Amino acid sequence: MKTEFLKGLGLDQSVIDQIMAENGKDVNAEKAKAEAAQSQLSEVQEKLKAFEGVDVSDLKTKVAQLTADLTTKDTEYQRKLAEIEFSRTLETAVAGMKPRNAKAVMALLDTATLQNSKNQQADIAAALEAVKKDNDYLFESASRFTGPTPGPQNPPPEKGSTAEANAALRSLFGKGE
Repeated sequence: MKTEFLKGLGLDQSVIDQIMAENGKDVNAEKAKAEAAQSQLSEVQEKLKAFEGVDVSDLKTKVAQLTADLTTKDTEYQRKLAEIEFSRTLETAVAGMKPRNAKAVMALLDTATLQNSKNQQADIAAALEAVKKDNDYLFESASRFTGPTPGPQNPPPEKGSTAEANAALRSLFGKGE
């Protein structure tokens, strides 16, 4: 709005000044909004420049590949975790049977079949019982007697015979009593 337009309407100068001051406030507010919008536009344009030359389909392919790799690693992690858990279960069960050599007992087990079993605890126990039945010598047995075995009884030598033997040896070697 221009001052000449308001004078043409026959308004007093003080009224024109008030109208112009109020109009100036509105204009300044709109200028500030326009400057803010211009600054935001500049920032967005700068950010978009960073994406120039980027192939979106290539990014989608990379994201799909990374997702597949993550799934593969997660599956591998779960498999290894299951193997560790199975090994711990097997070692605990074998140790509970009190083997003389745990490695020898484990070598006689079909671990692949036991690992794929639906009921591992029961199948491991059954397999260990079968190994114990066939190879009892690999396990400690509480019923075995571990005391000394009797051997031939030799009577202790008589005192007189020892003295006689000593005297005979002395005389033989020329040493008298």
